[in-house]
Amino acid sequence: MPQIPVKIHELTVGQLSARSGAAVSALHFYESKGLISSRRTSGNQRRYSRDTLRRVAFVRAAQRVGIPLATIRDALAELPEERTPTREDWARLSEKWRSELDERIKQLNRLRDHLTDCIGCGCLSLENCVLSNPDDISGERLTGSRLLAEH
Repeated sequence: MPQIPVKIHELTVGQLSARSGAAVSALHFYESKGLISSRRTSGNQRRYSRDTLRRVAFVRAAQRVGIPLATIRDALAELPEERTPTREDWARLSEKWRSELDERIKQLNRLRDHLTDCIGCGCLSLENCVLSNPDDISGERLTGSRLLAEH
Protein backbone atom coordinates (compact mmCIF):
# COMPACT_ATOMS: atom_id res chain seq x y z
CA MET A 1 0.00 0.00 0.00
CA PRO A 2 1.51 3.35 -0.99
CA GLN A 3 2.53 5.57 1.89
CA ILE A 4 1.64 9.23 1.96
CA PRO A 5 4.50 11.49 2.96
CA VAL A 6 3.68 13.54 6.06
CA LYS A 7 4.21 16.84 4.22
CA ILE A 8 1.49 16.01 1.68
CA HIS A 9 -1.88 17.24 2.87
CA GLU A 10 -3.88 16.28 -0.18
CA LEU A 11 -4.43 12.98 -1.95
CA THR A 12 -5.10 12.14 -5.55
CA VAL A 13 -8.09 9.93 -6.26
CA GLY A 14 -5.68 7.03 -6.87
CA GLN A 15 -3.96 7.55 -3.52
CA LEU A 16 -7.30 7.83 -1.73
CA SER A 17 -8.46 4.64 -3.44
CA ALA A 18 -5.31 2.73 -2.51
CA ARG A 19 -5.40 3.87 1.11
CA SER A 20 -9.14 3.47 1.68
CA GLY A 21 -9.71 0.28 -0.30
CA ALA A 22 -12.59 1.93 -2.17
CA ALA A 23 -12.59 1.80 -5.95
CA VAL A 24 -12.00 5.06 -7.80
CA SER A 25 -15.50 4.77 -9.25
CA ALA A 26 -16.92 4.42 -5.72
CA LEU A 27 -15.07 7.57 -4.64
CA HIS A 28 -16.47 9.47 -7.61
CA PHE A 29 -19.92 8.15 -6.72
CA TYR A 30 -19.52 9.18 -3.05
CA GLU A 31 -18.53 12.64 -4.21
CA SER A 32 -21.52 12.89 -6.56
CA LYS A 33 -23.78 12.00 -3.60
CA GLY A 34 -22.21 14.63 -1.34
CA LEU A 35 -20.52 12.17 1.02
CA ILE A 36 -17.00 13.45 0.33
CA SER A 37 -15.65 16.49 -1.45
CA SER A 38 -12.55 17.49 -3.37
CA ARG A 39 -11.04 20.54 -4.88
CA ARG A 40 -9.90 20.74 -8.49
CA THR A 41 -6.38 21.62 -9.56
CA SER A 42 -5.65 23.98 -12.45
CA GLY A 43 -5.46 20.81 -14.58
CA ASN A 44 -8.97 19.81 -13.35
CA GLN A 45 -7.68 16.89 -11.26
CA ARG A 46 -9.38 16.01 -7.99
CA ARG A 47 -7.49 16.54 -4.73
CA TYR A 48 -8.84 15.25 -1.42
CA SER A 49 -7.78 16.42 2.00
CA ARG A 50 -6.16 13.71 4.15
CA ASP A 51 -9.14 13.62 6.51
CA THR A 52 -11.25 12.27 3.63
CA LEU A 53 -9.72 8.88 4.46
CA ARG A 54 -11.62 8.79 7.74
CA ARG A 55 -14.77 10.02 6.06
CA VAL A 56 -14.57 7.22 3.47
CA ALA A 57 -13.97 4.70 6.27
CA PHE A 58 -17.09 6.04 8.03
CA VAL A 59 -19.17 5.70 4.85
CA ARG A 60 -17.95 2.18 4.14
CA ALA A 61 -18.51 1.01 7.73
CA ALA A 62 -22.05 2.38 7.69
CA GLN A 63 -22.72 0.76 4.31
CA ARG A 64 -21.48 -2.61 5.58
CA VAL A 65 -24.17 -2.62 8.25
CA GLY A 66 -26.82 -1.70 5.69
CA ILE A 67 -27.29 2.02 6.27
CA PRO A 68 -28.55 3.73 3.08
CA LEU A 69 -26.29 6.36 1.54
CA ALA A 70 -28.91 9.08 1.99
CA THR A 71 -28.97 8.37 5.74
CA ILE A 72 -25.17 8.42 5.85
CA ARG A 73 -25.10 11.73 4.00
CA ASP A 74 -27.62 13.22 6.42
CA ALA A 75 -25.54 12.01 9.36
CA LEU A 76 -22.36 13.51 7.94
CA ALA A 77 -24.19 16.78 7.31
CA GLU A 78 -24.88 17.02 11.06
CA LEU A 79 -21.17 17.40 11.75
CA PRO A 80 -19.99 20.96 12.29
CA GLU A 81 -18.18 22.42 9.30
CA GLU A 82 -18.33 19.05 7.55
CA ARG A 83 -15.44 17.83 9.69
CA THR A 84 -14.20 14.27 9.83
CA PRO A 85 -16.24 12.00 12.10
CA THR A 86 -14.63 11.12 15.42
CA ARG A 87 -15.17 8.01 17.56
CA GLU A 88 -17.73 9.99 19.58
CA ASP A 89 -19.54 11.03 16.41
CA TRP A 90 -19.72 7.43 15.26
CA ALA A 91 -21.11 6.34 18.65
CA ARG A 92 -23.77 9.07 18.60
CA LEU A 93 -24.79 8.54 14.99
CA SER A 94 -24.77 4.75 15.14
CA GLU A 95 -27.00 4.84 18.22
CA LYS A 96 -29.67 6.48 16.03
CA TRP A 97 -29.38 3.58 13.60
CA ARG A 98 -29.65 0.86 16.26
CA SER A 99 -33.45 0.46 16.09
CA GLU A 100 -33.37 0.28 12.28
CA LEU A 101 -30.68 -2.39 12.44
CA ASP A 102 -32.56 -4.29 15.14
CA GLU A 103 -35.64 -4.37 12.88
CA ARG A 104 -33.55 -5.67 9.97
CA ILE A 105 -32.06 -8.37 12.19
CA LYS A 106 -35.57 -9.35 13.27
CA GLN A 107 -36.68 -9.60 9.63
CA LEU A 108 -33.62 -11.62 8.63
CA ASN A 109 -34.11 -13.99 11.56
CA ARG A 110 -37.74 -14.47 10.54
CA LEU A 111 -36.66 -15.18 6.97
CA ARG A 112 -34.04 -17.69 8.14
CA ASP A 113 -36.40 -19.43 10.54
CA HIS A 114 -39.25 -19.79 8.03
CA LEU A 115 -37.36 -20.29 4.80
CA THR A 116 -37.75 -24.07 4.97
CA ASP A 117 -41.54 -23.63 5.12
CA CYS A 118 -41.44 -22.52 1.50
CA ILE A 119 -39.26 -25.27 0.06
CA GLY A 120 -41.40 -26.97 -2.56
CA CYS A 121 -44.08 -24.31 -2.44
CA GLY A 122 -42.61 -22.05 -5.09
CA CYS A 123 -45.48 -19.59 -5.14
CA LEU A 124 -45.45 -18.71 -1.44
CA SER A 125 -49.12 -19.63 -1.23
CA LEU A 126 -49.06 -20.85 2.33
CA GLU A 127 -52.13 -19.73 4.21
CA ASN A 128 -50.09 -17.77 6.73
CA CYS A 129 -46.79 -17.16 4.96
CA VAL A 130 -44.43 -15.08 7.08
CA LEU A 131 -42.32 -14.31 4.02
CA SER A 132 -44.91 -12.99 1.58
CA ASN A 133 -47.18 -11.61 4.29
CA PRO A 134 -44.80 -10.95 7.21
CA ASP A 135 -47.25 -9.33 9.60
CA ASP A 136 -50.19 -11.46 8.40
CA ILE A 137 -52.06 -8.28 7.49
CA SER A 138 -54.38 -10.04 5.07
CA GLY A 139 -54.22 -13.54 6.51
CA GLU A 140 -57.58 -13.32 8.20
CA ARG A 141 -59.33 -11.95 5.11
CA LEU A 142 -57.76 -13.78 2.16
CA THR A 143 -55.51 -16.75 1.45
CA GLY A 144 -53.57 -18.00 -1.52
CA SER A 145 -50.78 -16.70 -3.67
CA ARG A 146 -52.76 -13.74 -5.06
CA LEU A 147 -54.45 -11.09 -3.05
CA LEU A 148 -57.29 -9.35 -4.86
CA ALA A 149 -58.10 -5.72 -4.23
CA GLU A 150 -61.04 -5.29 -1.89
CA HIS A 151 -64.16 -3.61 -3.24
